[in-house]
Amino acid sequence: MRIIAAALAAFLILPGVASASDDTFWDLKPTGSDARLRGLSAVNSQVAWASGSKGTVLRTTNAGRTWESVGPPGTEALEFRDIEAFDARNAVALSIGEGESSRIYRTSDGGKSWQEEFRNTDPKAFYDCVAFFDRFRGLALSDPVDGKFRVLRTWDGGRSWHVNDTKGMPDALPGEFAFAASGQCVTTSGNHAWIATGGGAKARVLESRDGGRSWKASDVPLPSGEAAGVFAVAFKTPWRGVAIGGDYLKPTDPTPAFATNDGRGWTAGKQAPVGYRSGIAYRGDGLVAVGPSGTDVSKDGKSWKVADTGSFDTVDCVGFTCWAAGEKGRVGRT
Repeated sequence: MRIIAAALAAFLILPGVASASDDTFWDLKPTGSDARLRGLSAVNSQVAWASGSKGTVLRTTNAGRTWESVGPPGTEALEFRDIEAFDARNAVALSIGEGESSRIYRTSDGGKSWQEEFRNTDPKAFYDCVAFFDRFRGLALSDPVDGKFRVLRTWDGGRSWHVNDTKGMPDALPGEFAFAASGQCVTTSGNHAWIATGGGAKARVLESRDGGRSWKASDVPLPSGEAAGVFAVAFKTPWRGVAIGGDYLKPTDPTPAFATNDGRGWTAGKQAPVGYRSGIAYRGDGLVAVGPSGTDVSKDGKSWKVADTGSFDTVDCVGFTCWAAGEKGRVGRT
């Protein structure tokens, strides 16, 4: 997401968006960082990792009371837009950007040391996000290269990465890409995986049912355009999922930008959060959605209510415990 990524990095809270003092849903957890945190991985109610600008990686093991800055040394110029953690010691972080700015690092000692496991050398590629099926198998997504989305696969927990054969990948639409806004443009459940897209004439989600080897594209009833589309997908099971997004240049646009999937296709939600939302996660059987203008919650995915008016970019939940992260090192916990 070449042009959009730069704009998102500079995008600030717009007039009318409430400050942290207006929070009602989130218990804010000061991190001591001023980085914009768009990567987030909730391990459990006590352990979470967050990542973002200035080569920042943060880790807490005590429910957010204290945070450690554990980013890879010498990466201050990188944007870690996604992180996937397996426990308090093992995590994989992805930095975005053209050419060699797209990299993947891995730690197995809680961030005391990192290994660079992948560095992109193709100037056409731009990696956006990463997701794992389990501790060993994972995917990393790049914007289209030569007309098709590029996917990396790993079978050893992120120690090595291999470019997937594009024979099983449908053609990208003109202008189509993925948004590196919340680390949720690719997600997994079981052996299934989904890719969220925008930028083209239609918003789409690409689905794989074989661990990322082959993909099928489906239209999603969300607005799409240069700054609009599906920003995040989440699946409770392989047959129950949601997509959310909108237009990030219009954070309070009331145009509905939420859809559900019951395994048979995508359907526009009967109700939707008002405004652009960049992150979504299941909280138990309900949902939590976040964006620069606030947080919305739903018990059933059919009706929504505003839970908080503070700004967040991404959200992740384990059971009923949710974490959210955003600008200026802002992290909240339910």
